[in-house]
Amino acid sequence: MARLTKKQKEARAKVDFKKLYSLKEASALVKEISTAKFDASVDLAIRLGVDPRKANQMVRGVVTLPHGTGKTVRVLALVTPDKEDEAKEAGADFVGLDEYLQKIKDGWTDVDVIVTMPSVMGKLGPLGRVLGPRGLMPNPKTGTVTMDIKKAVSDVKGGKIDFKVDKTGIVHASIGKASFSAEKIFENADELLKTIQKLKPSSTKGVYMKSVFLSSTMSPGIPVETKMA
Repeated sequence: MARLTKKQKEARAKVDFKKLYSLKEASALVKEISTAKFDASVDLAIRLGVDPRKANQMVRGVVTLPHGTGKTVRVLALVTPDKEDEAKEAGADFVGLDEYLQKIKDGWTDVDVIVTMPSVMGKLGPLGRVLGPRGLMPNPKTGTVTMDIKKAVSDVKGGKIDFKVDKTGIVHASIGKASFSAEKIFENADELLKTIQKLKPSSTKGVYMKSVFLSSTMSPGIPVETKMA
């Protein structure tokens, strides 16, 4: 096990791991224990009482964080010429179709989100092996396959994120930056947790939200109450 630095030891000393903090307390504390020299990401890890192997217990959704993620999201809009101006006005970083399909085919994936139209999805099918593992394949369920390109791009740029429970039953999501105020961190985290709660599968039994941890890059995880579960 790697040895802790002095700052990491100091950060750990500020967290009572036997205590469950309220979300407001944790949102303030995570700023205190963020020791990275850069503007660290603030993340939530939520362990759910579901079996992701069962289709009726898969938890997946989208949420628009009130204060965004603090990250610059690079958006590629794969659209027909009549939709290009709409995508550009909404703030898409890359706009086009065939030339970008070829670039992706050649290995280019230097974007965070791809937005497209239903009529274009057929062309994206062969690129699934490239886009799928990187989480870049557009999906109607996350609002990235739509005719309303302007809204889709604006939503992503404005702080909309999609999340999905992993095979171990945990949802990991970045909900802000350490430079955010404690109130903004709280409001973003609260919005995500409420959204996950609403998505509780009817087939699940027992405790749904088993544990919640709030952390920043390189900081220890702060155990958070799961009252809403």
